[in-house]
Amino acid sequence: MRKAPTILHLDMDAFYASAEQASKPSLRGKAVVVGGLGPRGVVATASYEARVFGVHSAMPMGQARRLAPNAAYLVPRFGFYKAISEQVMGLLRELSPLVEPLSLDEAFVDLEAGGTAWDEASARLAGAKLRADIRAVTGLTGSVGLAASKMLAKIASEQAKPDGLVVIEPGTERALLGPMSVRILPGVGPATGDHLRRAGIHTVDEIVEAGEDELVRLLGKAHGHGLYAMALAYDERPVVAERETKSVSVEDTYDVDIHDRVRVSLEVQRLADRCVRRLRGAGLSGRTIVLKVRRYDFSTLTRSETLRGPTDDPAVVREAALRLLEGVDSTGGVRLLGVGVSGLADFTQEDLFAQAAGEEVDQAVEEAADDAPVQEREAAAVERRWVAGHDVRHAEYGHGWVQGSGLGRVTVRFETPDSEPGRVRTFLVEDPALEPAEPLPLTEDVPGAQASASSVPVASLPKSRSGNGGGADTSRP
Repeated sequence: MRKAPTILHLDMDAFYASAEQASKPSLRGKAVVVGGLGPRGVVATASYEARVFGVHSAMPMGQARRLAPNAAYLVPRFGFYKAISEQVMGLLRELSPLVEPLSLDEAFVDLEAGGTAWDEASARLAGAKLRADIRAVTGLTGSVGLAASKMLAKIASEQAKPDGLVVIEPGTERALLGPMSVRILPGVGPATGDHLRRAGIHTVDEIVEAGEDELVRLLGKAHGHGLYAMALAYDERPVVAERETKSVSVEDTYDVDIHDRVRVSLEVQRLADRCVRRLRGAGLSGRTIVLKVRRYDFSTLTRSETLRGPTDDPAVVREAALRLLEGVDSTGGVRLLGVGVSGLADFTQEDLFAQAAGEEVDQAVEEAADDAPVQEREAAAVERRWVAGHDVRHAEYGHGWVQGSGLGRVTVRFETPDSEPGRVRTFLVEDPALEPAEPLPLTEDVPGAQASASSVPVASLPKSRSGNGGGADTSRP
């Protein structure tokens, strides 16, 4: 393991919720929950104000509403979040060619590989500059952890939350890890954690005390050896710039179980088309088509078919997925469907199984479908495009966002990222003056903004973009 803390872990603070607060002045300093709003929806991200009430990621949305009934509940705007993420990842790649994204809001960076840092002092400067640049470019905050390994850098960023920077100095790792729960170590999930707990092992120090042989006996050779090394603060995993894509897949969970076999077939075809668009977008093709079906009783079935050669033909993928569906009993209802393609290649080959080879996907269908969650699409269908939290523009009042919709009316709050909290107005859902709009940027695109940000001392920056304004329960108009 390297001697200097030159592995950086960045974790954007409550990313989706913070992006929503930054774009909606009336929500700054308020409890905001982002996720699927249907009966089976789950929380994607909760703002720190919502976390005070016990709301957290992956919690059922119904439970979140009970804990924080007055919070603003918004449907995710994934295109908006992705655009911000690309800005952040661009800043990281300026620090080093070795950037390993883990999600839209999280990544590892090897600062030493980029010549950006070589000791503790230079690593601190790089981390401080990154945080200032992120604020200047996106208006958001991120927490930075610096250490000699990926495991420790991630632990440091957790300690830095929110909006902070923590460096774990070489030589202090064992003392830091010792009293922590075993769940802090990579690879220790709920099942492994319970297994260790039943053996009387609760902390990292107790793993070390148990010894490597006992870990191997409890968890097996590979897992035991690896976990013992982690407990001793040894983590040799490198930062990997490009991860090989092994599969491309899409899936949807339905608020109400689907019982109609025809509807199931149509959903499978739609998912197959979405999957192919992602496949083509990545410049890939694949040989193995995979169908995933979760039934009413939560039993999950996976079926696959391998073609003679790689394809990115939507007709081929649709037909293969439908053939797989024929062998699945959907009696009782289906709550989740997924279609994937694996055995990937960067070229295509004419598929001899294709009955409709050369067919093009109907352009109208291609343009109408999108990669948004099913809850978002169904909400749009019911509410005539007016999805809670999404952007709109009115011919007279300008830019705003949907605060709620129902009973033939839509309530809109008119404000922009750089305005004061705006006024709320209600319209008929068919009002011709109201139309969907693209999100506005969070900050002005001023040339040189990033360069100037690097000279701003971190201590001089405000802790958060807060603002005053009335509460907003966007689940109701």
